[in-house]
Amino acid sequence: MQTNFAEFIRNTPEGEEAAAIVQKCVHCGFCTATCPTYQLLGDELDGPRGRIYLMKQMMEGAEVTESTRLHLDRCLTCRNCESTCPSGVTYGRLVDIGRKVVEDQLEAKGVQRPLGERAVRWALREGVSRPALFGPALKIGRALRPLLPGVLRDKVPVTRAPGQRPAPRHARRMLVLEGCVQPSMSPNINAATARVFDRLGISLVAAPEAGCCGAIRHHMNDHAGALDNMRANIDAWWPAIEAGAEAIVMTASGCGVMVKDYGHLLRHDPMYADKARRVSALTKDLSELLPAYQAELAALVRPAQDAPRVAWHPPCTLQHGQQIRGAVETLLAGLGVDVRLCADSHLCCGSAGTYSILQPTLSKQLRDEKLANLQATGPEMIVSANIGCLTHLQSGTATPVAHWIELVDDLLRIR
Repeated sequence: MQTNFAEFIRNTPEGEEAAAIVQKCVHCGFCTATCPTYQLLGDELDGPRGRIYLMKQMMEGAEVTESTRLHLDRCLTCRNCESTCPSGVTYGRLVDIGRKVVEDQLEAKGVQRPLGERAVRWALREGVSRPALFGPALKIGRALRPLLPGVLRDKVPVTRAPGQRPAPRHARRMLVLEGCVQPSMSPNINAATARVFDRLGISLVAAPEAGCCGAIRHHMNDHAGALDNMRANIDAWWPAIEAGAEAIVMTASGCGVMVKDYGHLLRHDPMYADKARRVSALTKDLSELLPAYQAELAALVRPAQDAPRVAWHPPCTLQHGQQIRGAVETLLAGLGVDVRLCADSHLCCGSAGTYSILQPTLSKQLRDEKLANLQATGPEMIVSANIGCLTHLQSGTATPVAHWIELVDDLLRIR
């Protein structure tokens, strides 16, 4: 696809990247067939190919309208289209650039979002990304849960007690990102991860100064704020990296896909480019690390006949963003778990970070379709790998939903 970008973006880093991505698109439409929002809405402009045309046109100087913004807002950024695309179009990076251009162009014309929408987006950007604010806010939310509107009540889950977390005691050490919302919403995930690694002779160490991975700000058009989050995390992790930390462990696939992109996003920063590449190279999802220890774990778990039947929901950030498939299912099966994939397992559950709050109608439709497929496998439990997916799915079912590492931890502890 040929491009002729307008002067406002031509020869900028964003413009050059966007042009290179758009030029790979050959209009084949394979992406449309696997796009969740196109399947729901049936509008070409609510599919990747149509959105690429919209972004191309506005970067070539066409008028940007609120309709343009709406079609880009409706995108889940699930990146299913990237898994489908035969031409290697990195649509996720393009839509992040495109959304920022839309927002900037409309604001320059004095066209703002409605006040209520701006307030919600500000609260998400400034509150969710700050654990010191989010934790107390969640406690208040739990106290007021019956009075909250449905879209917020769904985001206030019942907490599972984390249990004891082992202190660092092994020579082998890896860093772990605690995350923004996970320590408050589901503290057992990181605790369970630490226990599993401790049984394998590896201590997980958190850098207290590390905070939000930057995904929330980046996907909500605050690219400068996201880069600040990234630099702060690199500074927090760097002493441990220099001391020999083997990896940076990600227990939330949404954070993992973002941190793996630090090297790309900070490539033009002379002070952080090299460090960012190092951080990205060290970043590993749990499902990339634990399969190497399957034999050791299998020797520690309880008898296979006691393992539950589970449905595995692979988050988009794992299967499409990080392109990791099959690792969790294989590991769990090797531990005696009857693990099943549901029909259309490649499709998004509708959580997609802040999407479930900003686009609740579409999000719930996708959640209900996903849950119907998951329940059809007859599971005793649903497991996934991202806090957003876990919370979103649990809001629509009585079947327990947990992180798969919590299941592994339970298998080890019950033995």
